[in-house]
Amino acid sequence: MILVIDVSNTNSNLGVFDGEKLVANWRLTTWNNRTSDETGMMLRMLFQHSDVSIHEIDAVIVSSVVPNVMYSLLSAIRKYLNLEPMVVRAGMKTGINLRMENPKEMGTDRIINLVAAYKIYGGPAIVIDYSTATTFDVISEEGEFLTGITAPGVQICADALTGNAAQLPKIEIKHPDSYMTKNTVDSIQAGLVLGHIGETIYIIEQIRKELHMEHAKVIATGGLAKVIDEKGEIFDVYDPVLALKGLRLLYEKNRKKR
Repeated sequence: MILVIDVSNTNSNLGVFDGEKLVANWRLTTWNNRTSDETGMMLRMLFQHSDVSIHEIDAVIVSSVVPNVMYSLLSAIRKYLNLEPMVVRAGMKTGINLRMENPKEMGTDRIINLVAAYKIYGGPAIVIDYSTATTFDVISEEGEFLTGITAPGVQICADALTGNAAQLPKIEIKHPDSYMTKNTVDSIQAGLVLGHIGETIYIIEQIRKELHMEHAKVIATGGLAKVIDEKGEIFDVYDPVLALKGLRLLYEKNRKKR
């Protein structure tokens, strides 16, 4: 079995694959100050409350966009799982042609999403990840990365609004019951959700127009994607574990190098 770990700025996603089947999945807050022993004990506790034994793990692969957590995380894996983790970095076989001025600038979180999207759903495709930032990455039918757009995430916008306006309360990000709002909370929710729905639709339209990809499928991931497309009218595919699938595929592509 393979343990896959995707560390992002806000949350970390962990999963266990038995072959191609995801048999366990956890979502944790990314915490920079956790020691290697704390991380190792946390990993053991997760397995204790699942149907998978930690002793069944044969390999580990890690993707991280938070450098500060890597020392304690990798040390914990070596100490508590007795395994040497594979780390996603530049130079790995991905199956994706990164047409960029400097491919090393590409975040590993975006790479693993593209790997999974292209392998599982094919191209051309627009891959949208609603995470700390909202990213729109485009891959061609031939597996070439064509362009990427980065926008402030929904939660960042909410925090900026309530953090800089003293009288506005913190809110839960969700669809208000009606866009005919009668109170402050509903008003903020409507503005955030409608604003990001409009952003999503406009960027998709412009990508399809500029790149002549009218039939590019839209693949969404990230916890807030369901808020943006509550009725399933914008995305062709919603895959909440796209990154975990990408990590498994990357491990399979690069395991012979180890």
